[in-house]
Amino acid sequence: MKKHSLSGRIRLTYLILIIPYLITLGFFLVHNHRVNLRYEKMLGSVAAAGSFNTEFKKEFDLETYLLIAGNVKPQDSSLSHLLDEARSVIEDLTELTDDKSNLKRLSDCSKYLNNLSSYVDSITENLGYEDRYDSNILIWENDVQIITSLIEDTVDAYIYEENRQLQSEQEENKRLNDIYLQISAILLIIVVGMALAISAFAPEAIARPIEEQVRAEQERLRRAEFELLQAQINPHFLYNTLDAIVWSAESKDEDQVIRMTRSLSDFFRASLSKGKDDISIRDELVHVSSYLQIQQIRYQDILKYSIKIDDKYMDCLIPKITLQPLVENAIYHGIKNRRGGGSIDISAFDSENGFTILIKDNGAGMDEKRLEKVRESLVNRSPEETEIYGLYNVNERIQLDFGREYGISIQSEHNKGTSVYINLPFCPVEDGQKGDNLSKS
Repeated sequence: MKKHSLSGRIRLTYLILIIPYLITLGFFLVHNHRVNLRYEKMLGSVAAAGSFNTEFKKEFDLETYLLIAGNVKPQDSSLSHLLDEARSVIEDLTELTDDKSNLKRLSDCSKYLNNLSSYVDSITENLGYEDRYDSNILIWENDVQIITSLIEDTVDAYIYEENRQLQSEQEENKRLNDIYLQISAILLIIVVGMALAISAFAPEAIARPIEEQVRAEQERLRRAEFELLQAQINPHFLYNTLDAIVWSAESKDEDQVIRMTRSLSDFFRASLSKGKDDISIRDELVHVSSYLQIQQIRYQDILKYSIKIDDKYMDCLIPKITLQPLVENAIYHGIKNRRGGGSIDISAFDSENGFTILIKDNGAGMDEKRLEKVRESLVNRSPEETEIYGLYNVNERIQLDFGREYGISIQSEHNKGTSVYINLPFCPVEDGQKGDNLSKS
């Protein structure tokens, strides 16, 4: 209860420190995003207005004069096209601005364009009469050029107002940035002050539950190791091996008695491993080889095995009695349930975060439902059956030693066999321990 209360208080403290900062940061980011969008919108409107205003008056006045002078026929005149383009620009500018005065200016420009359209219609109508050239010139000088000047002046005023607002937006954004920096500085001072206070008054309270957790993990490791040793060095294996030695002696097979006795001695010597928790792959192979040699003598008609592991892996560390429980599973739950016997192959290869030892048998295997249940028991760390407890213990010891990214994974196919992958890091033994082969004792 105390541990949960402490962790809750620590989380609450962090939230009290972080939430105001996150709120301020969120406001700042949202505001900056809105300012940037508006800034881009205003820049676009200024650019579009400027491009339009530098060309429209000159082109429209010239095209109108060419029409009056007879250099361009009405059907070939681009005046209608210029008016349509101008209306399109005015509509786009209306979408790009939010300023009321500029919206009014754009509305006036639309009216001016309608006036220009009516003047063009009058000029085109007068072209049908030979004596109305002077009337058209008057329309051009007193109406068309005045209206295009009004449009030019109105758009210039639009551009000026948009630029003024751009400057105002920049100043407002700078002011808010300054406020944000001040708030951030205040929050930083508060965070540093509270962190110093926590570091001064709370280390013991924080360390105590951690130490309790470490002790619990160590106790769990010792318990798992003890149970593992009990499960693997079991009386049945010892009794059966001793019986096999007696039978061999009664049969006068001295060589077999010697081989089994030596293998049994190596097996127990490797199990003890001079009190070490982690041993080299080399010494672990002595242990599992001794076990396999004994089992092969006992089940010589149904068991074959091979061990092919490169020398580069031999000095890497592994928790003691890792391979033997997995080999035992392969024999008793795989090969013994397969007619005609089978084989066990032990190999190793490099993997993404270290290397992998593969124990592969061609025994009875597992169907998909059974395989999924075994995998879930390993992942959820809740073995429910005795027959997978050895797998669970091996997996737990590997992960307690090296981390949760390592451990056991299983592939199996019914009536075809099972492959157990043991993922381990490259952790070489110390120089003083190299070559400490247990079989030499």
